[in-house]
Amino acid sequence: MGKKHKFVIYKINDSKTEIIVDKISSDESYDAFLEALPEDDSRYAVYDFQYEISSTEGKRSKIIFFTWSPETASVRSKMIYASSKDALRRALNGVSTDIQGTDFSDVAFESVLERVSRGAGSH
Repeated sequence: MGKKHKFVIYKINDSKTEIIVDKISSDESYDAFLEALPEDDSRYAVYDFQYEISSTEGKRSKIIFFTWSPETASVRSKMIYASSKDALRRALNGVSTDIQGTDFSDVAFESVLERVSRGAGSH
């Protein structure tokens, strides 16, 4: 991903044969990322998540892999994304955290921050 992109969203193409890039953004706003996730269809996403544990430790960055599969997505969509996830996940280097989201509360900034900062000291 390099440092030039903030997030990349992937989708499975219409013929269900390959995973393709749906959207690439360098927008620093986490809300822009959330707005790019469809309310009623599944997606994968990789996000360069920056956060601060304390003022003395400074900013940290973690690459997060999201599997977005909202309740409102079709059963077929959820099944295809669930079965294809490992292939994409294995192809991505540098990912430190996996997050499964079924609604926006699962992928809210605070929820993600809690997951990554909890993993920072232990794990």
